[in-house]
Amino acid sequence: MQEPQEIHDEEHEQLIERVAAIDVAKASGMVCTRVPHPSVAKRRLTRVWEVKATTQSIMELADQLAEARIERVTVESTSDYWRGFFFLLEARGLDVMLVNAREVKNVPGRPKTDKLDAVWLAKLTERGMLRPSFVPPTEIRVLRDYTRLRTDLTVERTRHWSRLEKLLEDALIKITTVASRIDGVSVREMIEALIAGQRDPRVLAGFARGRMRMKHTALVEALTGRFDDHHGELARMLLDQIDALNAQIERLTTRIDELIEAIPAARAPAGPSGGEPAGSEPAGDQPRSALDRLDEIPGLARRGAQVILAEIGLNMAQFPTAGHLVSWARLCPRTIQSGPTTRAGRTGKGNPYLKGVLGEMATAAAKTNTFLGERYRRLVKRRGKLKALVAVARSILVIIWHLLADPMLRYRDLGADYHSLRIDKGRKTRDHLRGLEALGYTVTLTQAA
Repeated sequence: MQEPQEIHDEEHEQLIERVAAIDVAKASGMVCTRVPHPSVAKRRLTRVWEVKATTQSIMELADQLAEARIERVTVESTSDYWRGFFFLLEARGLDVMLVNAREVKNVPGRPKTDKLDAVWLAKLTERGMLRPSFVPPTEIRVLRDYTRLRTDLTVERTRHWSRLEKLLEDALIKITTVASRIDGVSVREMIEALIAGQRDPRVLAGFARGRMRMKHTALVEALTGRFDDHHGELARMLLDQIDALNAQIERLTTRIDELIEAIPAARAPAGPSGGEPAGSEPAGDQPRSALDRLDEIPGLARRGAQVILAEIGLNMAQFPTAGHLVSWARLCPRTIQSGPTTRAGRTGKGNPYLKGVLGEMATAAAKTNTFLGERYRRLVKRRGKLKALVAVARSILVIIWHLLADPMLRYRDLGADYHSLRIDKGRKTRDHLRGLEALGYTVTLTQAA
């Protein structure tokens, strides 16, 4: 029989005297305040009312909560409707906490109304039983808006390229069977010539550049089709859309660079006397910014580093350990125990922008001759491609946490031979000997010269 374990959970027993909670909807929010009763000891006074989700109404609510000396305000994260309440109350100086809606569900079987939800949320708040969601500071939120829009426009540009490829297939132009990319310079000039009215496949194949010139015969066959005027009109529209998206993406990238440069924590740290910093920087190296240090990680391009900074911020105090960050990003399995059985649950969806860029980084790092690349190759043999990529993405996120937690740290690759140099040769030898003896062999070991 196991000894009983003591679990100390004082934070859930702590009572916050003056709390408020807001159940958010699109047009309004149901507000509940719970404060000590003015005349009856050990009693709570609960007040519930509805507030319109307009700036003026929320500002008046902020003044009311400040006058009531509310210590903490909890806002439920319903869609994007929470932003007005959270930002305006935070600007008023109130302690605002955002919580996930699925973590504050009421007891099943009870009536479900906005009023009861707000009261339940307030009761959980005053007992400290809620985990706040991560909301970055203002400058990171602005940066995040730009990086997310750039990602969305990049995805939309890819869709337009796919539509153009489908249009060419409809015209029997099989250029993508010869060219590796449809957005290359050579293919663009061929499509522009088709739109202009050129139909001779030999003339079109003459626009090939570089290595594509060696595929002249295949290009002539691929460019022999039935491209007519209506294909040209549609292709022109798609190319114009792609060009417009390219211009917008470049404009966003320039603006993102300016925003990151304006954040003090993203710039290179200065040393004790304004020169070389002390600590982990090797001798002779200049202090580097957070973006430059993240760019040193294998597989992480500069644009990917910008997305990382926009999604998790620069202050790692929000995540006490690297494990907290990995768990928040949903890159580790959830432990599920029932009786003697313990199994791993689903990781969950997580932040799609963060997981997307980490997946791209892991795929690129897997092809390198580095520690991360070797880690992928060791895992993919027994765990499969997808799980190996998730494991590499998790390792990358742990590295990122350490680099951002200590501004003086620099990335140093452990090398592809990290594991092979730490193999227990004696144990490896014994394993091989036992395997051969089990097959009926007698082995004599001789030291190699």
